[in-house]
Amino acid sequence: MQKTYTSAIIGLGRIAFTLGYDKKREQPASHTMALKANRRIKIIAGCDIDEDRLEKWQNANPGAKTYSSSHQLYEENNPDIVTVAVNENAHMEKALEAIRAKPKLVILEKPVALNTQEAEKIRVESEKHGVPVLVNHERRFAVDYNLAKSLMSEIGDIQTVRAELTSGLCVYNPEAESTGAYSLIHDGTHLVDVVMFLLGEKISNPVVTGIFRDEKNCVRQLSAHYKTQKCPDVTVSISGRSRFFGFEVVITGTEGRICVGNGIFKFYRRKESRLYSRFYSLTSDKKIRKPKKTLYFANMVQNAVDYLDGICDLKSTLQTGTDALVVLEEIKSKL
Repeated sequence: MQKTYTSAIIGLGRIAFTLGYDKKREQPASHTMALKANRRIKIIAGCDIDEDRLEKWQNANPGAKTYSSSHQLYEENNPDIVTVAVNENAHMEKALEAIRAKPKLVILEKPVALNTQEAEKIRVESEKHGVPVLVNHERRFAVDYNLAKSLMSEIGDIQTVRAELTSGLCVYNPEAESTGAYSLIHDGTHLVDVVMFLLGEKISNPVVTGIFRDEKNCVRQLSAHYKTQKCPDVTVSISGRSRFFGFEVVITGTEGRICVGNGIFKFYRRKESRLYSRFYSLTSDKKIRKPKKTLYFANMVQNAVDYLDGICDLKSTLQTGTDALVVLEEIKSKL
């Protein structure tokens, strides 16, 4: 009989709980719903300082205990898995506390911390207590991004990578350093992480251009340009001037192109052109379709279970999460 792993959740806000009720999102879309959906996991406790959140979460999880103090939760429970899903400015404090409680695994919501100094403290504590940390950079678990990665070898030599994030949130504001309330760290961490995931190598030493600041001196737009061993032209563009949210990566090779993003998946091959004699064009490959479900949250939780079973490694680690923070800090240093 397979072992059941117990789990506790610290922080019961959007990503931890309420996004699980968003009818437009692919479900499960929260830590709570993803943990509940896995038959190998039993949620035994949840913690939040907001009494209203606690009550609503308790009603949805009647078999679990609730706490307003994480310290008390750890005193009364010994969960195998602790999920830390608090605001960015509390990541380090709650991650360190979770690690010191010595569960078998900590699942830490992205970004790892507000900065690399805080991330280093988490790493030291993780190694000291022998507690591994899985970072929820969700696209590393998603079927569509893994399909894109598997197709990289079919598009020839990589010529360009164009990664773009668009939203209405300020890209960077020094005054928000203490809270992390800016898109460079909030969603930009996903963008730079998935570029490194797809390429299978780090990006560093950016040339930052296209900087646009608003009347409050908040950075609203930028592009960071890189050169790697696999690709001579990688561009990461982030805009906080848009009235829509977009997330897309376009990889162009000598033989084809891959487009992957939120609700987007297209794969093109070099074919004899239908428009011009003795020319070749990119043609959509109809046999390769956008997956109906990405399973981004479900696969993350399954990776945790498989890791605890000893049958695979973690797919998103404290190291890969910290690597993303290094990239973001290099960009900030150029602003």
